[in-house]
Amino acid sequence: MDDGVHAGPAQHPLHDEHGISLTALPQPAGTKRAVNLVGPDGRRLSLYDTTRARPGDRFPEAALRTLAAASRHVHVTITQPCAHALPVLRETGVPLSTDLHDWDGENPYHEAFAHAADIVFLSAAALADPERTMRRIEERGRASTVVATAGTEGAFLLADGVLTRVPAADPPAPVVDSNGAGDAFAAAFLYGRLAGEPPGRCARYGAVAGAHARTVPADRADAMGREELLRRAAGPSR
Repeated sequence: MDDGVHAGPAQHPLHDEHGISLTALPQPAGTKRAVNLVGPDGRRLSLYDTTRARPGDRFPEAALRTLAAASRHVHVTITQPCAHALPVLRETGVPLSTDLHDWDGENPYHEAFAHAADIVFLSAAALADPERTMRRIEERGRASTVVATAGTEGAFLLADGVLTRVPAADPPAPVVDSNGAGDAFAAAFLYGRLAGEPPGRCARYGAVAGAHARTVPADRADAMGREELLRRAAGPSR
């Protein structure tokens, strides 16, 4: 991702199949790689190869502004190029969300993302006190909503200063792979947010989508549709 590479549409079968536009910004050193080892119970161990990353990797500012201007919302991953993109994205005024993954609440690298986003997702797995970390994000940053997912225990939702527990949703089939469950939660939550739903309802969507993702092997793309999401969300929680 350098200023010498112009952003433009790229063809990708999965994106084409679902009618999703894709802007590709190639990196001279290639992209990062990861390997996820999944056990029989669906739990995973993630191994990352960051040798292809370069300190100077950046998103072209013109591309950022163009894409942000055409977007209702931007979800930012916690990669180094995105860290440098945060000031530009904030200038555009587009609402931001981010996922801090298994942040321990202390690593300073994550703080720029936690404090710049309007909605913050993270896992409670490495947090000794999820509420304390969530309230600190709210107090020090811009977030009006913070969600800490807790696997089979559901999630914590901090919205407008009020902390609630979100019950887990029952998986519709045997659990085979936890890869993507957090991403599915965030995607469904943001769908609800953009549809004007209250935070509690958004979190219910997230719980249902996350439970569904755990039943799908990582080598398959089998997302639920909107109607199925709404139907399952209307049912009883665990």
